[in-house]
Amino acid sequence: MKRIAVYCGASIGNDDIYKESTVKLADWLVENNLGLVYGGGGVGLMGALAQEVISKNGEVYGIMPQELVDRGAAFEELTDLKIVENMSIRKQQMLELSDGCIALPGGPGTLEEIIEAFSWARLGDNDNPCVLYNVDGYFDPLKLMFDSMTDKGFLTKADREKLFFSDSLDDIYQFMGSYVPPMIRKYSK
Repeated sequence: MKRIAVYCGASIGNDDIYKESTVKLADWLVENNLGLVYGGGGVGLMGALAQEVISKNGEVYGIMPQELVDRGAAFEELTDLKIVENMSIRKQQMLELSDGCIALPGGPGTLEEIIEAFSWARLGDNDNPCVLYNVDGYFDPLKLMFDSMTDKGFLTKADREKLFFSDSLDDIYQFMGSYVPPMIRKYSK
């Protein structure tokens, strides 16, 4: 692994644990010689993450749609900031540039990006492991939803095991290091 895509929000949340965990993740990336690939923002958890990686001399690659750059959301002090046409291109390029995906607590955009990455893995379009960094149980309801999908027959047990929820960066590293992408789904009539 060389680079990790981290999905996180332009908000900081209402509990210090979210920023503290973001800084911890940033330090973990640098300690493990992993570059950061993220949305390119300078505010909220996105800004805290990028600033911490940069402060420890880590590499930070931002990918941001032009419309967000125009609104002043871009963080200019990155190793590389790539401006793209739209969010669809951003998401595709983030996956192409990274070797794994981690979601920090965040809002609908964060959730949408990590779930799309996992969905693409099931289609064979993303070989990256997908992880939800479950800070203070933030993703517990979503974990229950995926377990329910499996129980109800909408997600195979084998594929459910390919989406990892944890608050332990050591466990996350182990999961990512031993990850094998899901079997590509076949369809029969």
